[in-house]
Amino acid sequence: MPKDDHPGSRFAGHDVDKLARMFRALANPKRLRLFLNLLDESKLDLAKGRVHDCFLAKLLGGLGELGAPTVSHHVRELSDAGLITTQREGKQLACSVDPVGLATLRAALSFNTSTVAKS
Repeated sequence: MPKDDHPGSRFAGHDVDKLARMFRALANPKRLRLFLNLLDESKLDLAKGRVHDCFLAKLLGGLGELGAPTVSHHVRELSDAGLITTQREGKQLACSVDPVGLATLRAALSFNTSTVAKS
């Protein structure tokens, strides 16, 4: 059994690696704000099971003054982590929450509270 696997664990070693990549991407406050802005912008469509595309320029609120190379780096990190997808539309970049990545995060963060010891 790989060292990352734990008997009875819901996640195999490769899933743990993917989660670590996601959490590493979200550990940066600017990337977290960008992801949360996109998530907030997308919540109505996500609730209906649809993907919501949003232009990157609309998502930059609350991020302060960031240069284009820095924004590109943050978007690439979120995309590489499987949290968002991007698509070029003319000169603009459209971003969407990756539904598979979001489901992975939700699964990792959900647990049965009845099995947690109360102190």
